[in-house]
Amino acid sequence: MAHLSVNVDHVATLRQARQADYPDPVEAATIAEQAGASGITVHLRSDRRHIQDQDVRTLRQVVHGKLNLEMATTDEMVSFALDCKPDQVTLVPERPEEVTTEGGLDLLGHGDEVGTVAKRLADNGISVSVFIDPDPRQIERLSQIRGDLTLGFEINTDSYSTARGAGRDTELAKIIEVAELGMENGLLVYAGHGLNTDNVGAVAAVPQIEELNIGHAIVSRAVLFGMEAAVREMLTAMATS
Repeated sequence: MAHLSVNVDHVATLRQARQADYPDPVEAATIAEQAGASGITVHLRSDRRHIQDQDVRTLRQVVHGKLNLEMATTDEMVSFALDCKPDQVTLVPERPEEVTTEGGLDLLGHGDEVGTVAKRLADNGISVSVFIDPDPRQIERLSQIRGDLTLGFEINTDSYSTARGAGRDTELAKIIEVAELGMENGLLVYAGHGLNTDNVGAVAAVPQIEELNIGHAIVSRAVLFGMEAAVREMLTAMATS
């Protein structure tokens, strides 16, 4: 079964709504790991709308599993990552106006830039993943720019998560196709975006996917039932396909 990395961004969202010092995303991350999460994910946005620099630095000290930092390919973010040294960086597109990440990176148009950033990070001992849509062309381009680097990619599961009926089966087939293609090309395979306990099982069952990154659904449940219960509930759902 795939591992679970819990995204604690929206614990920070709640904190920032009142400019308070609670709830603490670091405390949430600690509870999530104790409940069975294999790692923690945070997205440090350029506008700092939720996670702050100090959150990432503190998480770097306390997270026992893999700390995955989502970020844009800007010089500011690359410099921060090189200084903070998370276990993994996931490169994502970012628009100031978006509510959440709206799609995957377009490697067909920005592959050279992504490749340059990935090499800088990898040369400094940081694993690199790229958030992309389930499109074989993106996998093929990532394979071309990989060179001798060990790279991964996170499949954007948003279209799968919002689809209904036969449409969901179609979107799942796309996920399976790119997961298989990625592994054939020596890439590590992750997935996430919009997954919840109702739809996660089928994605978690794809054998090539080694980790799921899930945040909003877990934090939403945690508001009502607590972080430990929410993480355990998600792990149970992941084991049921």
